[in-house]
Amino acid sequence: MKKIIVITSGKGGVGKTTTAINLAAAMNHFGKNVLVIDGNLSTPNIGIHLNSPEVPINLNHVLLKKAEPYEAIYEHDSGIKIMPSSLSVKELKKIKPEKIKDFREDFKQLGDYIIIDGAAGLGNEAQSVIDAADELVLVTNPEMPAITDALKTLKVAEDLKKTVKGIIITRVRKNKSEMQANIVKEMLETPILGMIPEDISVQEALSLKDAVVHTHPTSGAARAYKEIAARLVDVEYDSKKDRPNFFKRIFRR
Repeated sequence: MKKIIVITSGKGGVGKTTTAINLAAAMNHFGKNVLVIDGNLSTPNIGIHLNSPEVPINLNHVLLKKAEPYEAIYEHDSGIKIMPSSLSVKELKKIKPEKIKDFREDFKQLGDYIIIDGAAGLGNEAQSVIDAADELVLVTNPEMPAITDALKTLKVAEDLKKTVKGIIITRVRKNKSEMQANIVKEMLETPILGMIPEDISVQEALSLKDAVVHTHPTSGAARAYKEIAARLVDVEYDSKKDRPNFFKRIFRR
């Protein structure tokens, strides 16, 4: 069954876009036909992350009915299909975010799984993308301000009668100062899909304009994203078999 999964967060800076890209990369790794759409119209980042900051046709043109959805698709060198948004502030003023919902069925014709990177926060833009979802994945880090904002986002999803598949906790350091997963689960009353460890490989992947799933496939972050993606698309994946070879790690030092 074709599905639109919106990746959202209560606040910015928690790794929402990184999560959208890497879940898509992992799903693609598992043989699924995936499209990533940059639904963060005011501050788009998908194109920047994947080295396609400015393209001739983008989501904005689609929403303004100046182009068909398939015309705004680009393929990254890694094989990920993306539909970027425009960086132009002038174009943004013409866009009505709520129009995204009107293209749900069109988007579903473009892949088995449509991952939409939504705007952070609780504004009209964020809510419009949430309203286009079949399922939501909420991204947060293990800090109280992010958890509090995540709780507000869950309330928006409830009001819009949207299914929240679960929570992804990013930048996990496993120190005493951060909130533990069981406490986050209890506070948000939502399943934890997985935890992404703090990993320098994520920053290195960003500098390479690619997903960490591609650039550092055996890293802790990549394996964590693949575990979550496997659950979302219902395939088997054993992260233990994907660990880096012990001797290779020694010789890298």
